[in-house]
Amino acid sequence: MGAVSRFVVLLTLIHLILQVSALNVLSSGFSLSADRSSDVLRSPDGTFSCGFYKISPNSSTFSIWFSKVSERTVVWSANPLRPVYTWGSKVKLNFDGSMVLRDYGGQIVWTNNVSSSNAEQAQLLDTGNLIVKGKGDTILWQSFTSPTDTLLPTQRINATIELVSTNRLLVPGHYGLHFDDQMLISLFENEKDVSFIYWPDPYSTIWQKLRIPFMINTSGVLDSLGQFWGNDNAFFMAADWGSHIIRRLTLDYDGNLRLYSLDDNGTWSVTWMAFPQLCKVRGVCGRNGICVYTPVPICVCPPGFEVIDQSDWGEGCRPKINITCDEQKVKFVHLPNTNFFGQDLSAHRSVSLNFCKQICLSDCNCNGFSYFQGLGHCYPKAILLNGRSLDGIGSMYLKIARDLEVSGSSIPRSQVFGPKYGPNCSAANEYVIAYFSNMNKASQNILKYFYFYGFLSAIFVAELIFIVLGWFILRRERGQLRGAWPAEAGYEMITNHFRRYTYRELVKATRKFKDELGRGASGIVYKGVLKDNRVVAVKKLEDINQGGEEFQHELSVIGRIYHMNLVRVWGFCSDGPHRILISEYVKNGSLEKTLFAVEGSEILLEWKQRFNIALGVARGLAYLHHECLEWVIHCDVKPENILLDENLVPKIADFGLAKLLNRGGSNIDVSRIQGTRGYLAPEWVSSLPITAKVDVYSFGVVLLELLKGARISDMENNENEEVEMVLGRIVRMLKENLQLDGTEQFWIPDFIDSRLNGDFNYLQARTMIKLAVSCLEEDRGRRPTMENVVQTLVSVDAVSSATKMGGVAY
Repeated sequence: MGAVSRFVVLLTLIHLILQVSALNVLSSGFSLSADRSSDVLRSPDGTFSCGFYKISPNSSTFSIWFSKVSERTVVWSANPLRPVYTWGSKVKLNFDGSMVLRDYGGQIVWTNNVSSSNAEQAQLLDTGNLIVKGKGDTILWQSFTSPTDTLLPTQRINATIELVSTNRLLVPGHYGLHFDDQMLISLFENEKDVSFIYWPDPYSTIWQKLRIPFMINTSGVLDSLGQFWGNDNAFFMAADWGSHIIRRLTLDYDGNLRLYSLDDNGTWSVTWMAFPQLCKVRGVCGRNGICVYTPVPICVCPPGFEVIDQSDWGEGCRPKINITCDEQKVKFVHLPNTNFFGQDLSAHRSVSLNFCKQICLSDCNCNGFSYFQGLGHCYPKAILLNGRSLDGIGSMYLKIARDLEVSGSSIPRSQVFGPKYGPNCSAANEYVIAYFSNMNKASQNILKYFYFYGFLSAIFVAELIFIVLGWFILRRERGQLRGAWPAEAGYEMITNHFRRYTYRELVKATRKFKDELGRGASGIVYKGVLKDNRVVAVKKLEDINQGGEEFQHELSVIGRIYHMNLVRVWGFCSDGPHRILISEYVKNGSLEKTLFAVEGSEILLEWKQRFNIALGVARGLAYLHHECLEWVIHCDVKPENILLDENLVPKIADFGLAKLLNRGGSNIDVSRIQGTRGYLAPEWVSSLPITAKVDVYSFGVVLLELLKGARISDMENNENEEVEMVLGRIVRMLKENLQLDGTEQFWIPDFIDSRLNGDFNYLQARTMIKLAVSCLEEDRGRRPTMENVVQTLVSVDAVSSATKMGGVAY
């Protein structure tokens, strides 16, 4: 017993020595190793530790965590997307101030990108901020400027900083917290490269949100009392408001933003959250999933669907049997008090349930519809997302295969005041449950290391590990693998979402700018292929007066604008004098080439395609004017700036360039006319303030050209007449004709493109002509907004569709 006691005492002393040996600072030229558990930086008060954090027995991340909690809580990681091997990896502070994390094979996994001649040491502060200091206490780099999923007190968030949700293994989720296009702190759900705001409520106005948009200084901070303040007037506070409490603000993996406080027992408690009702978090149960209260929130799959991944409810559900377009092979199942919010194909008011069913049956993209009994509101849906079951939110009618049997027990229902739901294992078609897991606790299966072996056995184990590791390396080299972690594909997708490219990358992608696609007043466009094989359009911008940082900020705002009728901006280049925009490549080129048969185009736009192009362009402009950034005015709407994809869906290009081009100070320089003759609104030459109505005017010209199939300047043969005079005479003629009686409307077929051979929709054509005339009013106050234009076009399309179906127009 005496020998055993002495051995235990020896082990305890070794453990204490290892704890005491934790470093206060890391000097230049020294490193922290993943092999040694003693290689840890501690904050002076012992609250935080920094070193290699094991997420599995064989992999680690270089992280910062709380030291005085019952279970380790990571607040920052340098390499969450690419863990390093637990043996042989290290992070070194070089004399130039760069911190470099290398894997066991010497590959650089992460660096802080610092280059300085006076670096002295790295230090972990009491605030949890890891800094690299130079001479005279100069901070060369700090972890506070690149957070992962957590903000600590005194740590600021600004327009260049984003929180991204992570799970217990530090794998990134699909939720983010950052400033939106209006410079408001917002929560985003990222779905297939498209971001949707879900907090604050996107359906509320800015004033209802009590926010202040477009603040020059974007900043938010959690203070030491538990209050969060933002320059946009965002404010919330902890329920245990007060000093001397350790706190953290974390964007959890379930998409909820929570403020945590540490109690005396070393455990965390939630003292504020963005969503007290978790089911209101966008996409919390994934596609096709439904969030129900039983009374705790859980995810379930509707009838005919099964869960994709039991361990990750965010993956949603998939159909057991894929439905077809054959109306005879599908049916609707009624889900009372259930709705999938958003993703509506259309909206219909005061219609019958049967009418709504017919609309969904006739559209192959419709997977179901929500219906409000009594009001007659009908919303066909293409994507089933944000499913929620609660009283007073209407009913969902889900399209499923007709052969599928549905039992009453498979219908999801919330039981807010009932007992906690327990699955009925005997039911043949019980819906699948995916419980919300607690993302704030570490895994219960983390291996615990004990010093119960002697030095000889330790040496033996180490030799065995090195042999296995050497075999692994040799095998990997033979297979010509590069050691990519599974998360690297996701990381590459995220960085390619919107990023800064070097000029050298673009020279290679465009083969030294050889393949020219077109040119305009703002620059020349070239075709390029990026290293991930994406085909892109690379535009060299001219007449850009901003500095690099200002240009980057403006492009980061434009890069967050997503709409199916706007060309996607992938990134930019700001190297020295070069200002370049990288956007998606649109296959069929500009509307100008197709509509006016430029360069022998073989595509003749049919009437339905022309109408859809007009509607798509209107939706894109309405999004820019009203739904996205109120200050985004295109200023040059014309067929050359409207591109058509492989399905002839229109995409507006060059939006936002008016904000980048010809700037002086911080305001758009409108003293110089921007745009193209023939599409310019009268206020450009009359010194009136420029508003979104200039785009409405240009859209009116494009409408006329879609109808006629020719440019305004080519509609009359008088070569000596100015295009503005031709346009004015055409508008006056159309106004007079629109006043004629219904029996005298023979002029409409004569005005429509003769190449259509009279194959057009009369009601749609007359509506488009009336819209064009109203858009071309000289008094901009009498022009409609683009929202009004969209509503008019959608309405006439619905009436035309109803007439075709033999229904009653409404």
